[in-house]
Amino acid sequence: MGPGHAEVRTPTREHGFTLIEILIVIAIIGVLAAIAGTRMLRAKMSANEASAVGSLRVINSGQAAYSSSCASGGYAIDLADLVKAPAGSKEGFISPDLNTNGVTKSGYAFSLAKSGEADVADVTDPTCNAAATTPATGYQANADAIGALAGRYFATDKRGTIFEAMAIIANPIPGTTTVYR
Repeated sequence: MGPGHAEVRTPTREHGFTLIEILIVIAIIGVLAAIAGTRMLRAKMSANEASAVGSLRVINSGQAAYSSSCASGGYAIDLADLVKAPAGSKEGFISPDLNTNGVTKSGYAFSLAKSGEADVADVTDPTCNAAATTPATGYQANADAIGALAGRYFATDKRGTIFEAMAIIANPIPGTTTVYR
C-alpha cells in the first residue's frame, strides 16, 4: 500500500479455552478421581482383611505347635504366652508382631482368650516356656476391625476355621457365624 492509504486490519480471534470448556474438563477429572479413590479404599480394605486372616492362620499354627509340644494338649490364652520361646530355643510359636493382646496390625486389633465353650478346662501341667497364664483346652482368637477402613471382623478357635461377620464375634463363636471362604 502506498502513502496515504490506511492499512485495514481485520480483527483476529485469540486462540484458547473458554470458561465452559475448562469447567467441563475439571468436572471430568473430578469424577475420575472419585472413582479411583473409591477403588483404592476398597483395595486397601481388602488387603487389611487378607492380612488379618493370615495372622489368624499364623495364630492357629502356633497354637497347634504350642499344644502338641509345650502345653500338654492345652492352648495359650494370651498372645504374650504364645510369642514366648520354649526353654532352649530363641523363637516363640508366633512372630513378635503379634506379641500381646490388643496389638494392632494392618487396621485390626488382635486378641486371644480362653474359649467360652462350656467344656473348656484349664490345663495345670507346667508349660515349656513359663507361660504367665494357665493354658486351656480351648481358645478363641479375634481380629477386630478398627479405624476408618474398618471392614469385616474375623475369629478362629481350636478347630482352625476362620469365621467372619460385620460386627465383633462373640466368645464362643456362635453357630450362625459365617465361615470365611
